[in-house]
Amino acid sequence: MAAVLEGGAHRAHKELVKTVQLEGQVLLKIIQHCSEALPQLVTGQLLGLDVGQQLEVTDCFAFPTAVADDDVEAESAGANYQLEMMRCLREVNVDNNTVGWYQSANMGTFQTVELIETFINYHENIKKCVCIIYDPQRSARGNLGLKAIRLKESFIELSKEQKLTLKGFQEVKLSWRDIFVELPIKVRNSNLVQALVADLMPAPSATLADVDRLNLSVAPFLERNIQSLVECVDDIVQEQQKVSVYHKSVARQQQLYAAWLQKRRQENTQRLQDNLEALPEEDPTLFKPIPEPSMLDNYLVTNQIATYCDQINIAASEAIQKLFLMEGIQKAGL
Repeated sequence: MAAVLEGGAHRAHKELVKTVQLEGQVLLKIIQHCSEALPQLVTGQLLGLDVGQQLEVTDCFAFPTAVADDDVEAESAGANYQLEMMRCLREVNVDNNTVGWYQSANMGTFQTVELIETFINYHENIKKCVCIIYDPQRSARGNLGLKAIRLKESFIELSKEQKLTLKGFQEVKLSWRDIFVELPIKVRNSNLVQALVADLMPAPSATLADVDRLNLSVAPFLERNIQSLVECVDDIVQEQQKVSVYHKSVARQQQLYAAWLQKRRQENTQRLQDNLEALPEEDPTLFKPIPEPSMLDNYLVTNQIATYCDQINIAASEAIQKLFLMEGIQKAGL
């Protein structure tokens, strides 16, 4: 993910962002960039201004596709491109305040460690930043796959303190549902754009998009979601095995420590009888605490499973509604 630009940092406010306002032109740019790049996932920069609890996104530009084999070289090239773009926008008096970034998603999947790390990097300079997620495949089924997300503040603090363990999450009362906060999106167009759209709008009639909404072929979409769901279940099993190995290691260490302590006490009893100084009953070099595994991957995979389940439920519900609708149309035609 591209580096954060310090020049786009805003003054931090105490209130959190609760809504995102997108200009219609920005939405069209995001849709075009993400759709044309399929099946490749792409990203871009969001520009705008935060006004109280609302983040206004007034412009955006796409990040170039990485062509360098070296990750460091590709990241450096991306950062230089951003700096040059920001300089050019500043020269033509266009909004150049960074407020976040957008990225495309594949079948609704965006919950990754890389996304978390990018959020943390942005948060160092821009307290109010969001990520716009656009899913072209979901939009192709008649629903606009667009959402704005940010990280919960308590999770950001927990991540900075490197306490992403089960105990850490429990202390701040965070569940896997609380990592991301979804924000409502408002699309805004100027009065001139609205007048132009009203003038260009054709007479009401059925379009190809209206016909596509009645498409009863839901099997391929469900099959891809179920396949992804099975892969996530395998991942969650692996994460649970890591936790199980940790608990077994802790239990084994406790048994070894109990045996060592019993032996040390017997030795101290003998030393006291021989008028010798007792040895300490704690040895920090022998039994070092086993680090607790991070629960971040576990929580992210659980979040992905919930996303796939929601998509399957919505697709199945829409398919049933279409079947009843087509049945009613056929009866009316008879």
